[in-house]
Amino acid sequence: MNWSNWVYLGVGLFIGLGSSRLLTKRAVKPIARESPMTPTNQQEEILLQETIRNTQLAYEMAKEMSEFKGGFLARTTHELRSPLNGLIGLHQLILSDLCEDPAEEREFIAQAHERALKLLHLMDEILNVVRTEHGTNKLDIQPRPVAEILQEVYNLTYMLAVDRNFKLRVIPPEPEICALADQRWLRQILLSFVDTAISQMKEGNICLSCGLSDDYVQIWLDLPQHALLSYESIDLLTSETSDVEPEKTALSPGMKLLLNQKLLTTMGGNLEILADPVAGETEQLARIQISMPLEILKVELPQ
Repeated sequence: MNWSNWVYLGVGLFIGLGSSRLLTKRAVKPIARESPMTPTNQQEEILLQETIRNTQLAYEMAKEMSEFKGGFLARTTHELRSPLNGLIGLHQLILSDLCEDPAEEREFIAQAHERALKLLHLMDEILNVVRTEHGTNKLDIQPRPVAEILQEVYNLTYMLAVDRNFKLRVIPPEPEICALADQRWLRQILLSFVDTAISQMKEGNICLSCGLSDDYVQIWLDLPQHALLSYESIDLLTSETSDVEPEKTALSPGMKLLLNQKLLTTMGGNLEILADPVAGETEQLARIQISMPLEILKVELPQ
């Protein structure tokens, strides 16, 4: 064997050994993947699942808000159709001579009159918001102490929470922190949210608090997610008259949400719905966030 054959033999052995090592490494890699997850990987997977869940919840809430913002005329028609159906039904009973005696007929007339007054009240609520949005009703926009407004809301709603065994907590900000708003309307908006949350809740607590962000003061209403997601979602353009409950004599939570959004926008504020605002809480929470222009009062020091 001459020297060239030795060279070819050496090169062949070198290539063979290198290929065997490469194949061995590739074969080992899938086995390594099947090894048990480390605690770090488990934490990352749990965090990823939590992020996905929060994202899905935020999407559902954003979709619901979008439905409430769109189709104001359709939503209003749907709200007013319910009490109108009740009035029509009572009048049909009377006109068809289905009353057993004059006393029952008089009772039906009284019920129809009561429903007519409630219908008028619903129309007044909607018209007040529309007039405010279009400038017919003037707003009294001034710096209003947020702590004072939150305390007023607490005083007006805490007994309702106590009666249903819910805890209502208020964490007021510093006295000098003010929101540029119409105090009457801002208080009414917060009352509407708290009242609706209490009526929708099955269990849990409610917390009103406040924070600052750039040039805005943010008022937070933290409540159980089931109280917020139970706001009804309907197809405004395809719902039929027969689907409407005749006993309904008050604005639905969805309509209240839409009207509050319009009022806040008119006052220069904003309404958002966030998911899981408090880390470490076992209860699934949602947050209604109201942002209003910030004003900090300057306290004069004594000479």
